[in-house]
Amino acid sequence: MTAVDYVREQMILDNNLAKFKAGDTITVFYKIKEGEKERVQQFQGVVLQVKTATFTVRKISNGIGVERIFPIDSPAIESIKIDKTGKVRRARIFYQRDRIGKKARIKERRS
Repeated sequence: MTAVDYVREQMILDNNLAKFKAGDTITVFYKIKEGEKERVQQFQGVVLQVKTATFTVRKISNGIGVERIFPIDSPAIESIKIDKTGKVRRARIFYQRDRIGKKARIKERRS
């Protein structure tokens, strides 16, 4: 186990985050402060990449692609739920940006 793997594992254990990788469809529950009020908002999409400190999630909203980069150690992330595990061969699947409709499908990995 390398030092980077160890640090990432400790961050995941500290934040109670699920283990996910590129191609997985996840829902990120994160806190938003509006004045004095605080609420939890969901962002559901496909993970494009996972780095040591951040991960990128992409979804299609009203026909427009929306990407959001989340810091792994952010206190604003309440939880992460894995909806589907994707079957991809790469760690960074930026080619998904160019695909539309049925071509953009990712096969599901059987568990």
